[in-house]
Amino acid sequence: MTKFNDTLLRAARGESVTHTPVWYMRQAGRSQAEYREIKKKYSLEEITKQPELCAYVTRLPVDNYNVDAAILYKDIVTPLPGMGIDVEIKAGIGPVISNPIRSVADIEKLRDFDAQEHTPFVLETIKMLTEEQLQVPLIGFGGAPFTLASYMIEGGPSKNYNKTKSFMVSEPKAWFALMDKLADMIIADITAQVGAGAKAIQIFDSWVGALNVEDYRVFIKPVMTRIFGELRKLNVPLIQFGVGASHLANEWYDLPIDVVGLDWRLPIKEALARGIDKPVQGNLDPALLLADWSVIEARAKDIIDQGLLATGHIFNLGHGVFPEVNPDTLKRLTTFIHEYSAQQIATRG
Repeated sequence: MTKFNDTLLRAARGESVTHTPVWYMRQAGRSQAEYREIKKKYSLEEITKQPELCAYVTRLPVDNYNVDAAILYKDIVTPLPGMGIDVEIKAGIGPVISNPIRSVADIEKLRDFDAQEHTPFVLETIKMLTEEQLQVPLIGFGGAPFTLASYMIEGGPSKNYNKTKSFMVSEPKAWFALMDKLADMIIADITAQVGAGAKAIQIFDSWVGALNVEDYRVFIKPVMTRIFGELRKLNVPLIQFGVGASHLANEWYDLPIDVVGLDWRLPIKEALARGIDKPVQGNLDPALLLADWSVIEARAKDIIDQGLLATGHIFNLGHGVFPEVNPDTLKRLTTFIHEYSAQQIATRG
């Protein structure tokens, strides 16, 4: 039987590794031919509600690329229907919500989330993968309160989050009530994912970079501290990630997390200079996956070298894989990361 590859877990805890572990955000699907065939028949929601099919899609990049972790195939809004939010993920648009939050009364109507009742298909997929199929850690995940609230208040994706930020500062009592409701859901959801077998957790606060540091400290940091404080009890590595949020990296460092996720805007060496001495994850610009291999290799080499100076490093992209990326590029990159980092680690002793 193949030995379980726990390299990612060790890197996330700052322990010694023989190579830099790697996985790619949105690695499950998007650019894979097998996934595109499935998507001709099924929507994202339909895939997530069929555990065998969802497990297959989740496992594909591990089989195809030899990455050091799988990440569960689902969406950050998957739990929201359980709370009474009518959400549809529309192709080319994203989550669209037909009953957006506009008042305290709307928040009070939100139901308590129960993973066993509302997302049993997610838990079944996790058990299938972790008990039978994977020899690498499965990363479970959830959305963070600001990012989820932005969809719930805007009614869908936004470029500027005007309604969300206005609601946040104009209706602080309602805002914090919404944060508490979402925190309860996230804690329940992630606890159930870990109970089913997830070995690490990433919280995506994808759009929180829209806030300045002071607003983050007042309106977001308290609820994130509560969420991660509860999730620490699960004894699995906790990763925080957002896009365009380099100015918040030190705020995340303060949270009770294990790994600070970095997008491509903040070099690892700069994060270290800022005093971030926890393990980091990142951070190749995904756009570069369309560049010549010589460019990809040089950038990857630089990121690995910087990562080896950190307490721990998980190689990833600064955001997700997009459909135009050639799967062969990801396979070649994974091999390069493993081989080059192993050489460097062996040389450094």
